[in-house]
Amino acid sequence: MEQLAGRISERTEAYKYSLVTTILAWCGLVVVSSLYITIPMVSVFANAFNVTPSQASWVNSSFSLTYAIGFLFIGSLSEKYGRKQIMLYGLVALFLVSPILGFVHSLPWLIVLRAIQGAAAATFGPAVLTYIVEMYPIEKRVTTIGFVSTGFLMAGIIGQVFSSIISENFGWSYVFYILGGIYLLSAILLGGLVPRGDVQHTQVNIWTTFQQIGNVFSKKSLFFCYLVTVTLLLSFVGMYATLGNYLSQSHFDLNNSQILMVRAAGIIGMLVSPFAGWLAKRFGAKRVLQGGLLFATAGLAMVGISSNLPILICMSIVFVTGIAVSVPTLISLIGSLAGEARGIGVTLYTFILFIGATLGPIVAINLMKFGSYTITFEVLASILGIGMLASFLVKANANSK
Repeated sequence: MEQLAGRISERTEAYKYSLVTTILAWCGLVVVSSLYITIPMVSVFANAFNVTPSQASWVNSSFSLTYAIGFLFIGSLSEKYGRKQIMLYGLVALFLVSPILGFVHSLPWLIVLRAIQGAAAATFGPAVLTYIVEMYPIEKRVTTIGFVSTGFLMAGIIGQVFSSIISENFGWSYVFYILGGIYLLSAILLGGLVPRGDVQHTQVNIWTTFQQIGNVFSKKSLFFCYLVTVTLLLSFVGMYATLGNYLSQSHFDLNNSQILMVRAAGIIGMLVSPFAGWLAKRFGAKRVLQGGLLFATAGLAMVGISSNLPILICMSIVFVTGIAVSVPTLISLIGSLAGEARGIGVTLYTFILFIGATLGPIVAINLMKFGSYTITFEVLASILGIGMLASFLVKANANSK
């Protein structure tokens, strides 16, 4: 009877961990999707508000800027008020502000509200990763972080697909109305089914992060890691900001539904992300990072020069695969190199990663304005290539080679 009770208990615990992991991965997917939902809608906003695409791109960039800045504060705030509480407050804030965006009829106000939305979304990423480390047993942490990280990465494609479908069929306002409902559901799931953590440090100084930044940048290998970091989402967001116009206005002449399918094909590349940890363990984080960057750079370069649609789609999948491998591997490498400063090291990584996302549409739209689509893709590939070269200057420790 005792053995039977023990097995039932183990199954119950396994179910609880699976349920909580599923909720955290879902919340990660829907929160980070907000970063990407406006990428396919730049031309929609440009037409709706009678502005240039460059001006309309700030609807996306304002979100990613405050999202990145928020990471510098959220780690300390979650130390002070609790990981789950910060995640929950962020979801409630997203539920409140997202529907308001749908009622806005002014581009400046849309940009301001997107900035507020970005600050609210920043509450989730740093808090959830630390929550997993504190609340999960050691043997479950890596797998759980892998699932949540996959949710983050899948958001890059799913967010674009979601907004494309909704805006095309119902209008862009409904993207934000529906998002509000999704965030309400997510807040209920997180609040009701995810356990509250015990760890709280009420005396934490939120300025500690800034006091440690100098120490992190004094390590040359970390500096080169951060140089790689800024190129990842800059090229990813820049590529997708360019892709829709390229496929609709070039000799491909695709309609919105066909462009949507090309965007959705990138999901295939994202499926490799959960295996990045296994690859890094087997071949070394530095080698896997270099391989991922090589794939991504080559794929993006081929997208820019391909005149054959099936080849272009395959190369876009190769590009996304490289990014999906590089992002989690770089987290592991930075954590290893930072040593005792791991917390601030990873915080700076997330900040710089999304600064790249802020720059991506700005760089892409200005390149399209002054050059061709081919030049835009090739310049973005060159920027990513600089990141690949920087990865060879990283001196990994014994555990990360």
